[in-house]
Order: sequence, then structure tokens, then C-alpha cells
Amino acid sequence: MQLHTIWFVILAIFWVGFFVLEGFDFGVGMLHTIVGRTDEQRKRALSTIGPWWDGNEVWLIVAGAGTFAAFPGWYATMFSALYLALLLVLLALMARGVSFEFREKSENPRWRSTWRWAMTLGCLLIPLLLGVGLGDLLNGLPIDSSHDYTGNFFGLLTPYGLWTGVTLVALCLLHGATFLKLRTTDEVRERARALARPLGWATIALVIGWVIWTRSVAGGPDVPQPVEILAVIAVGFAARLAMTDHDGLSFSASAIAIAATVGSIFIDLYPNVMVSSTNAAYNLTVNNSASGHYALVVMTVVAVIFFPIVLLYQGWSFHVFRARVQAPAKPGISPSAPGSGSGAAPARTPEPPTGPGPAAPQAG
Repeated sequence: MQLHTIWFVILAIFWVGFFVLEGFDFGVGMLHTIVGRTDEQRKRALSTIGPWWDGNEVWLIVAGAGTFAAFPGWYATMFSALYLALLLVLLALMARGVSFEFREKSENPRWRSTWRWAMTLGCLLIPLLLGVGLGDLLNGLPIDSSHDYTGNFFGLLTPYGLWTGVTLVALCLLHGATFLKLRTTDEVRERARALARPLGWATIALVIGWVIWTRSVAGGPDVPQPVEILAVIAVGFAARLAMTDHDGLSFSASAIAIAATVGSIFIDLYPNVMVSSTNAAYNLTVNNSASGHYALVVMTVVAVIFFPIVLLYQGWSFHVFRARVQAPAKPGISPSAPGSGSGAAPARTPEPPTGPGPAAPQAG
């Protein structure tokens, strides 16, 4: 396998990792106002992604940087074509990040409502816009012989791209619901379970429609690829298991569904990296848009060293923060009592001595 093909696979892995890891972040962000009826419950829902949301964004940064280094021709055409869309993605990322910090700075209801909507809309726009962009890579955009994009912003809103974006939003919602079931207790967990049923059916329908449409766009055999079949099976299992107490299995199934969906885009795209709707001869491929051999060798050495370290660190962080986010103990109930939502032992209050002590001083 040639180095430019290896780097195409690596970039596909980065995109898959981003949507799998950030997918539940986006889902929780979109659902936190629904599963949480009070400020405390909404805060608890967002606390489930607190240890990871900013670290998971690194996968998107690395995917962009890796594209720039490994395929500068692809980077130049794609980022110039998707410039305004990527600007909206950056604004959505900033709105989400700022809302984490600012929502607790004031007790004013309007203040909190503003940042709550910033969180919700930011988590909605990011997978939607990135899904449209990924769908456009396969569907094709007007690119001329110089590999310049000749359309406008509204030309990016292709029907297939929009369907891909909506499908990824639905997958993120289901992924977030399964994650909330895995990481919360009490009312928040039960509301996430109740949402999983309608979300599951809607996601199944969207994924099946997306697979059928993808076979038409890709121009290959009408029979779905194994990875696309896996996406349909996994989303079905995720929807079914989300209504049971098998929280870990339902979360794993939703992760596989997202990974298979995003991965199948890159499988159908290869050996192209960007399809031209103007003329197939103008397609960008792994051959005509890759960096030189020496640059790819250096990048491969760096990836071999640091990529396992990143995976080990992320695995360790998930292990450390694996416990459920518990509801606060009710007044008058010991936190360790059954059903109280906490396994921590209560703090002991010193009791007065019951045995004989020094005699009290007598009045003179």
C-alpha cells in the first residue's frame, strides 16, 4: 500500500474518531434541555461530558491539519469551497465552548436561557454542517480543471449533502441518549430512555434512506457494502437496547453505527478525495493531491509514535471518569441509603462522649 493511500485511511480514521467521540457530546448538548427540567438536572446532564468535550475536539483539528500536510491540493480546494460553512462551524464550536463557561456566571434566567440555547444550537449545527460537507465530497461539487470551486455557498446545499447532515444529527441524538443512560441516574436517565424510542425509529429510517441514496450517488453496485449494512444493523441494535438496561451495549452499538456511516463515505469516495460535478476528469484523487514522498514518510513516523499515546490517554480518561453522575442527596436522607443515588459514605458528625468524664467545677 502506498503512503498516500495510508494517509487517506488515517484521515478517515480521524473523521470516524471525531464523530464517535464528539457524537455523544453533540447529542447530550442537544438533549440537555429536554432530559433536564431544572437547572440542576441540566447541569448534571452536561457534567457527563465535562471531562472530554474539549479533548474530543482535537480529532477535528488533527483531521484538518493532517489534510493540509498530506493532501495540500485537497485542503486548498475543499477549504476554499467550504469556507463560509467552516466559518459557521467555528462559530458553533465557540458558542458551545463559551456556554460551558458562562452559563453558571449569573443566576439571571434570561442569561442562562441564552447560553442554554447557544449550547443546543451549536451542538446541532456542527454535525449538520460537517455532514453536509462530507456528503458533498462524494456527491460532487462544481470544480474546474484547475481544481477551483466555481459555485457559491448555496451550491453546497445539495439534497444528498443535506440528507447526510440530517442523518448524522439523528445519529448524534441517539448516541447522546444512550450516553446519558450510561452516565446518569434518576429522572435524567429515565427521560433519556423515553427519548431513545422515537429517536431510534427516526434514525433507523434516516440511515436506511441514506444507504439507498449513497448507492445511487456512488455509482457502484446497488447492493449495499458490508460497512453500510453494519451501520443499519448497529443503529437497529442501539435503538432496541436503549429501551433496556443494557446501557453499555446500546452505547457501543450507537458508536458502531456512527463509525460505519462515516467510514462508508470514505470507502465509497476512494480513490477520489473530492468529486467534480463538472467533469470526472477534474476529480481530486489521492494521487494528484498528495504531498511529496519525504513529507509523507516524516508524517507517518510521527503518527506511529504519537497516535497510540493519544489512544492510551483517551482510554485512561474514560476509565477514570467512568462512574455515573449522581443526583444530589435529598435533605434528611443519607447519601449511602438505597436509592439515594450515591455510593459515597456519609460524613460522620462527632458525638459527645457517653462515658465518665471530668467532674464539672463546683461553684465556690
